[in-house]
Order: sequence, then C-alpha cells, then structure tokens
Amino acid sequence: MNEIIFFGANYFPKFIINKPEKIVKPIQFKFENKNENENEELNEKQIKQIESSKISLIFLFKNGKAIEYLTENDSNQNPVKIQIEENIQKVTVGFENEAILTMEGNVFAKGKRIIPQNPYKFINISSLIEDINDRIIEDIVSGYKSIYLLTSNQNVYGIGSNYSGQLGLNYKSLRKTEKPILMMKNISKIFSGNTSFHVFLLNSNQELFGCGSNEFGQLGLGESISEEETKIQKLTKIQNIPKGKIIDIKCGYFHSIMLIEDENQNENQNQNPKRKLYSCGSKYKNGLNQLVNEFTEIKSSLFENDNIVDFSVGDEHTLILTSNSKLIVFGNNFSGQLGTGDTKDQIIPIQIELPELRFNEEISNYHVLCGYEKSFLYYSPFSFSNLEEDLIKIFRRKEFCDISFKTKNGEIIEAHKLILKYRLNQNENEIEKLQEIISNKSIKESNQIFEMIYSNRIINSKLYSEIKEIINSNEKIEETMKRIYLNENENDFIIERKEKQYKFPKLILIMRSELYRGMFLSVTNDNSNKVTDYSELSEESFQIFEYWIYSNQIKDEIKITQEIIDELETGIDYFQLNQTNPNLFDLLINKFNNQNYKEKCLIF
Repeated sequence: MNEIIFFGANYFPKFIINKPEKIVKPIQFKFENKNENENEELNEKQIKQIESSKISLIFLFKNGKAIEYLTENDSNQNPVKIQIEENIQKVTVGFENEAILTMEGNVFAKGKRIIPQNPYKFINISSLIEDINDRIIEDIVSGYKSIYLLTSNQNVYGIGSNYSGQLGLNYKSLRKTEKPILMMKNISKIFSGNTSFHVFLLNSNQELFGCGSNEFGQLGLGESISEEETKIQKLTKIQNIPKGKIIDIKCGYFHSIMLIEDENQNENQNQNPKRKLYSCGSKYKNGLNQLVNEFTEIKSSLFENDNIVDFSVGDEHTLILTSNSKLIVFGNNFSGQLGTGDTKDQIIPIQIELPELRFNEEISNYHVLCGYEKSFLYYSPFSFSNLEEDLIKIFRRKEFCDISFKTKNGEIIEAHKLILKYRLNQNENEIEKLQEIISNKSIKESNQIFEMIYSNRIINSKLYSEIKEIINSNEKIEETMKRIYLNENENDFIIERKEKQYKFPKLILIMRSELYRGMFLSVTNDNSNKVTDYSELSEESFQIFEYWIYSNQIKDEIKITQEIIDELETGIDYFQLNQTNPNLFDLLINKFNNQNYKEKCLIF
C-alpha cells in the first residue's frame, strides 16, 4: 500500500517516469519495482516518512530501511538504497544536507556544509559531541544548511552554517562549525525547516526560544524589523505566544506556522481538543495576506468545522490536511505544487480537489509533506512498532530512570529498573548478570543489547545469544500497551486535581501499573489522557503516591498515619490498586507498623 498522491515539480530529481516536469493537479502514484531484488522495500514495505529537498527525495519504510532519489543521479531515474548498517528511525533533509537518526541513537549526516571534505558520504556526527554521555540522540531536525540534534539528556546541539545566527552563536565570529556545538539545555522539541535559516526550541514549560533569520518577521518576535535585527544571533524567548499547548511549528524560508491545541475547548464535548494554526512572516507566504511579525491565527471558513490532522511548510508553500478530508493550500505555485491545476500563486488558503483516497482508512492515518516545489499526501497508519521505539527511548531519559549500567569504556547507560525486572524474569539476580555482560561491551554493543531487551526484535544474533537466557520469553509488552496507545498520541497522562495539572510520563505509568494487571487504564469518556479521580486526595497523600510512582518506594522522612492509608486506599480504589498491586499498601503498612513499634519502644 505504497500509493501516494503527488503534485508539483517532477524534477530535482525526476522520479515519476513518463510524466511532465510540472504536475499541476494531484495524481495517484505508485512505485514501479523494476528490480525486485534491489528494491523489495518499494512494494512490500509500508512507508513511514517522506522527506524532500532540492537535491534529494527520501522514502523511509517501517522496516528501518530507506531509499533516495538524487539530483546527480537523475538520468538513471532509479532510487538508491541508503547504506546504513543500523535500522533507521527518522530522516531529515536540508537544502544541502541529509541526516539519519538510527534506533541506536546515532546520527549519520552528509552534505558540503556539514562534512565539506567528504560531502557525499554519511558520517556519524553524534560521535563528535565532546561529552561522551550526551551522544545518544533522541531527535533530529534540518535547517537549510544546518542540522540540529536533541540528545536523550534534553540538550540541543547544532552543526553546519551559522551565517544567519541559526546556531545561536555570534555569526560574525563563527560562520559555520563542522562539529556539534551545544546551543541550549533542558529542551523538549526542535522546530525548523529544510529551507529555513531560523530555528525554534521549546522547553517542558512551553517556553519558546528562537534565533536566526528574521528578515520577514518569521521568528514571531512581535517587533518592527530594523536592518540590524534581521539576524538574531542569540536564542531569544518568543513573547506573546497564543494561549494553548504548542503541538508543532513548521518553518519555511519566509514564514513560520504554529499548531496550537486550544485550552478553552468545552470539556463536555466528546471531541478531540480543537487545534488552530497561527502564522507569521511574509505577506505572500503566511496565509494571512499581510506581513505579520507576531504569531497570528489563520482564520478561514475552510477550517470552521474542521480540526487540523497534519500540515507541512515548504520553501514558499503550505499544505493543511483537515479532519473532514480537505486539503487546503496557499503560497508559491511556480511548479504546480499547490495542485490547483495551474501555476498561479495563492496568497490566502484555498481547498483543492483530491483523487479518491483508496485505502478507506481514518484520515488521521494520512500525512502531508512539502518538498522543494513539490507536494505529497501519503498513507502511514499508526503502528505498534512505534512502541518499541518509545520503549527504547525510555532507558535514555535520565529523569525516567532509576538504574545505571557502566560499559567497558566507563560510559554510563541509564535504564528503568521496573522494565528490566519485568523483561529479566522479575529477578534482581538477572539484572546483576546483565551488568556483568554490559561491563565487557562497548557503548554501541550495550545499546544494541538494550534494544533487544526493550523490544522483541533480535537485531544482533551474536549479542542475543549472550543474553537470551536471562530475557523473559514472555512477549506481553506490546499487548499490554495497545489499549493505552490506541488513538492517543500524547506522551503524558494529565492528572487534574484542585485546579492544578500533574503530568506523568505515560510509559512509566504503564510499566508501573499494567504489568501489575490494571492500574491507570481508565481515562475520561472523551478518550483524552486526563485522569480525574485524584481530586479528593490531600496534598500529603498525593505526594506519597507520586513519589511511589517514580521510585516504587516511600520517602523515609514521611510520617504515615492510618488516615493516609485509608485515604489512599479509598482515593485510588477506582484503579483497583489495592486488589491488583498491593505493593504501595505493603510499603505503607510496614512503615506505619515500624513507626508505631519505635514509638512504643521509646515509651517503654
């Protein structure tokens, strides 16, 4: 099912044979498999991601393999398989660079602005980070001539061009760098675009920072642009952000578009939270028909009764897919990339006609992609293989972890004890055996071992033979998580109590609870992640509960009373905690009894 809808430039590179160089109306396209041995991915594997720039077009498949069409290979009109030994998790492209994130957390990149001495060969740029404990990469994003890396420790590094200050450094003294340089710490998301000279960084408090080109107001700083302010060389906090949760930001050369989840939605409606688009930048590209230097809502009757499913921003054009299967477009149309049937630019959003979607699937399984003067609509449904990726990421997030392993080179791998105990036969001794094995391995081999433990895939048969005896053969991890992930894309559970919101990492709660047969599986009727049954707990009881969630322990300094035990038992009975996982209450009662025993001894 690798049919896609395509329109726009059928060159740079040309990949649809026997079609004109400008395809101005959307057409169905399916890969042609000329050589079944070389290109088995084309017909038999599901597309996970498409990325496109002027020099390349990459298709990533859910089996971890990728192919690309290259401009310099255009006369051949055949894709080239990307030769990376590790399974690929994500690809990203800029105007003059490509980067690949593997399941092991390594990043391989090529391009003359990144590796000028050998621009056509993939090099492991994550290994160039000076801090060896910061080399596991969680996400990658490309700018026009730059690449940004988000590490498992939530630090952001930049490499490549800094001509417009897009690395957050003094561009007058440092125009480019050939090794990753730390830009900012404690960041949860990076946003840029393959033709943009600017970047946004978002932290866990929903504070947004930006730097780089601001010539057209595309950073949304909300001030008049003087000639001196066209290059913002330091990461600057963006003020006057629209109210709501920032879901995504996509950047073009002249403009930026932000997707916000509305926090004021009527809670009684059984609907997904309303999502709105806000834009800033050039009048001719931003969909607002006026130059704005502050994020401003794109209002259109086309959106009125729809929600935003997906959107993409290219060099000078934008695609928006809505919940009612509308494809809305605006911007430059030189090569027919708006799919309107002609090559006239569109300043304000308009809807275009699409071929019938053949897959008879939920529209949420479709994605849009703006390439260089080209556009794609493709089918890529949610897959539980993503759970493996999420599980693997867990042991790389220090704030989620409670156990460390040291490799033979002294490098540290963080892990989550509860998950390991589940996978290693619920046995502390097996964890010690695992540490013995890890202590004789390199960081690369150690990460491969954890990938095998956290998922059910055998990615290295030799290493697997060393650890298979200690791994629990029960393959229940995926089964136990399906219900909680179905139709839910958020990473956190939100517990609302006393007009405050508390975020719990969903995977931690699942592993802490579902493995004990049932806690946290009930959510509100609208299938959001809001859990609302803690409102009656006192602050002290809630803190005890919260600490136990992360540590499976009770703080020594906390005094336990019978009232706290009763309150927790009553307040959490909704999740059948007392019946299915008595661990918390065992800890409480033991501590309570010990306290009373000590008090009696003192009295005696």
